[in-house]
Order: sequence, then structure tokens, then C-alpha cells
Amino acid sequence: MRRAIALLITLMFVMLISVAVGYGLHEMKKASKVLQDENLLYKSSMILDDIMTMLKVSPDMRNLADSNSSDELYTFLQSSESLPLEVADEKVILSFSSARKRVNINSLNKQNEVLFREFFNRYMVSSSYVDLLKECMRKNQAKDEYNNYSSTLFDQKPTLFRDYIASKKHLDIINDYYLAEYGDTNLKNVPFQQLFRYGKNSNDRIDLNYVTADVWELILSTTQERAQQLYAQEGSYKSLEDLKLTPSEKINIARFKTSFFEPYLLVKIAIIGEENISTIRFIYDIKLKRGYDFVFEF
Repeated sequence: MRRAIALLITLMFVMLISVAVGYGLHEMKKASKVLQDENLLYKSSMILDDIMTMLKVSPDMRNLADSNSSDELYTFLQSSESLPLEVADEKVILSFSSARKRVNINSLNKQNEVLFREFFNRYMVSSSYVDLLKECMRKNQAKDEYNNYSSTLFDQKPTLFRDYIASKKHLDIINDYYLAEYGDTNLKNVPFQQLFRYGKNSNDRIDLNYVTADVWELILSTTQERAQQLYAQEGSYKSLEDLKLTPSEKINIARFKTSFFEPYLLVKIAIIGEENISTIRFIYDIKLKRGYDFVFEF
């Protein structure tokens, strides 16, 4: 009996020690992960500072700012889609694209909402989805009027930001609610990645030299074939006459703010580590030499 009790006590101690060791290893792993993330954030910040300095003193950036030329911008973007670098002893891939090739989703308003509805209807998505998007933008609420919503989105998500749609993750929350509430799986077929950008300033112009085919389809309310034709001539437009628009297309495009030269770059920095890749994205204003809307992903 005594031996059995001693054995039981020994087993209990072994179990306790095993649990303690396991918990300690778990905490060490968590601490190591935190340390790695902090180190990666520090390195990313250093690399970002170096890249920002490079952009500010770059002759290419100075030339783009001085020339005001859509041809110069197109030439630069064609040669800068992917640039391998070594910055702060880290392997980095730097890439540039136009920051104005998609529609700011917050530009949805009374003048162009019919085009949004027509676009989503082509994907068999109910007009209720556009109504939901409008609810998520404070500008669509009457002055001094709050909580006047037809959906229950903000009842279910009372802390959800509601002044404007701030990011893709923000839109994902809205989309998840729509899918759960309406069961409309057609929404999954909409090419959101090619359509929208996000941010407070809904007055930003769309650069027609770089818009995606899906954006053409939206802003002109046209067919995929027509949109592909316009997209195929990327970088060659100087005026609306070059687009050879039909009368109805001219009416539609006038519902959006557009131009043929927007000196704003979407800069992507991919930092390649031994086990992972972290990315930094931001908008760079060529003329003002400043970056904004920074996004870090680890």
C-alpha cells in the first residue's frame, strides 16, 4: 500500500513537472515570437526610412514631379514593376504602380450609385448591397441624424467604424454581414481586389491611363469586352476624345472624378526573411514628396 501511494505521489509530481515544463516552453515560444515580431518591425521601420529617403532624392521622382507628363509616368511604371534591392542587409523587392487605378469605394454618391447598382446586378448581387454600403458612409446620413439604419449591421457591430469604409478588412466585415443576412453568395464572385481602394478622401481622381478592366466596366456601365479594349490601351490616353466614348458612356464617366495624370504611386516593399515575407504598402505623393496610408503586414 505504501509503495502504491509513493508511486502515485511520484506520478503526480512527474505530471506537474511535465505541465510546468510544457507551459514554460509555450511561454518561451510566445516570448520568442514577440521578440521576432519586434525585431521585424524595427527592421521594417529602418528599411522604410531608407526607401523614403531614396524616393525624396531620386532623380526619377524629381523628373516626374517637374514634367507633369503622363508619358513619363507610364515609362517609369513600366520599368519599375519589380526592383530587387538590398537595404540594411535585407533582401527587398520594391514595386510601383499607380495609386489611382481603382475607384475609391467612398466615392459612391447619389450621382453614380445607379452605376454601382448596375455593376453589382451583373453579378446577380441585390441592390440591397449598395444600400448597405451607403449606410457605412456617414455622408449619406442626414445632417445631425444618427443611427437611422435599415440594416442591423451596427446593432450587431456597435463599435464598427461608420464614417467611411477605411480598408479592405473593413469591407470584409460588411461583406460577411451581407452574406450572413441575405445568403447571397453571388457576392463572392465580385472582383473587389481589382475594383476598389479605400480612404477618407473620396474626392481623389481616377487616373484613366491605369484603371483596371473591372473599373472601366463600372464607371462606363459597359460590357467586359468593351472594358478589355479600353484597358488594352493603358497609358496612351491624353483626353476623353482618345477613349472614343459613346454618348451614354460620356454621361456615365462624368459621374466620377477622372484625369489622365495623377502623380501618386502605390509603393509596395516586400522584405524577404529566412522564414517569412513581410510587406509595407503606402501612397507616395510625387509632388509633395511625402507618404501616407501606410500598411504593415507581417
